[in-house]
Amino acid sequence: MIHILAVLTAKIGHRAALLSAFKSVVPAVQAEPGCIEYQAVVDLETSPSKFGADTVVVIEKWTDQAALDAHNEGPALKSFQEKAKHVLAQAEVYLLQNA
Repeated sequence: MIHILAVLTAKIGHRAALLSAFKSVVPAVQAEPGCIEYQAVVDLETSPSKFGADTVVVIEKWTDQAALDAHNEGPALKSFQEKAKHVLAQAEVYLLQNA
């Protein structure tokens, strides 16, 4: 299984637009073969901020590299990238595996 943490930082004040762009593709991505989990999370409101008010962390799980490769070349990710390009300031993507 492949785990991905994508730390997406919106331009200041644009997190809602970034989340909207992300949520618009979630059903399509979750229907892709090999997708186990695909969701966005933000800092818990009651704790000191770790990522910040403009950051979204995407948590993904894929069955294998072939499924991830297909997702990376697929229309849903391309749609998200097109919708988010005007509000996204930075993206850090971490690929992980079970220990």
